[in-house]
Amino acid sequence: MGRDEEYDRFDREIEAMGVRIKDADTVKVRSDVFDEVTLIALYKLVHRKLISVIGGPISTGKEANVFYGERDGRGIAIKIYRIQTANFKAMTDYLAGDRRFSSVRGSRKGIVFAWTKKEFSNLSRAYDTGIPVPEPLAFDRNILLMEFLGEEERAYPQLRNAEVADYGAVYQQILGYVRLLYQEARLVHADLSEYNILYHEKPYLIDMGQAVTLDHPRAGAFLLRDIKNINRYFSRYCDVQDEREIVGAIAGSKETGR
Repeated sequence: MGRDEEYDRFDREIEAMGVRIKDADTVKVRSDVFDEVTLIALYKLVHRKLISVIGGPISTGKEANVFYGERDGRGIAIKIYRIQTANFKAMTDYLAGDRRFSSVRGSRKGIVFAWTKKEFSNLSRAYDTGIPVPEPLAFDRNILLMEFLGEEERAYPQLRNAEVADYGAVYQQILGYVRLLYQEARLVHADLSEYNILYHEKPYLIDMGQAVTLDHPRAGAFLLRDIKNINRYFSRYCDVQDEREIVGAIAGSKETGR
């Protein structure tokens, strides 16, 4: 069976389950994303009545693609980690230092599955703490379902592309999120920047797969790096605080390196 026939069959089977393929653009990236493992995960999520519409791509990347979807009229984001192109070594390094996943070993596929579960867990901890992140809904294998952050099927812009009226206020909001994430959710984002923050009336943190627990051996270094990234971006628009003083206020002097 050729690839076109395979995906025609995919469309028919998905639609037979009551799921509507909403955007023809999905077809353009399907051959790179919807491999056999992904199709199995998608079928299971559809059978669980968690997806009723599959739309077009929201974002594409080397490690993951995000598609718009719906569940009973509610917008959702369908994040699919790409098993063949994911950064296997980086994922392994983040997982190895995290007690929740330190026992994970084996194939690229197994690492990606663990990474998907890790992002779901991190989002759950952040969301339960009240930090503005997409609400995690479900996961299976390499697919993560989340709340869609956007309007009319268009995602909120990344902070770097957003119109912000008061950068100083938004800077303080984000520092507050980092503090809550550390002190209440017991996590460090570990990849925080203007690329992993969406903005619409307030900032939202996204892409939490690499976030680590505080007992990770590099948690302090990751926290400092996050603050440096935020200061680097906001220093163009407003006054910023000393990065080590911020880290000290969040985590205590032991993380400042003094």
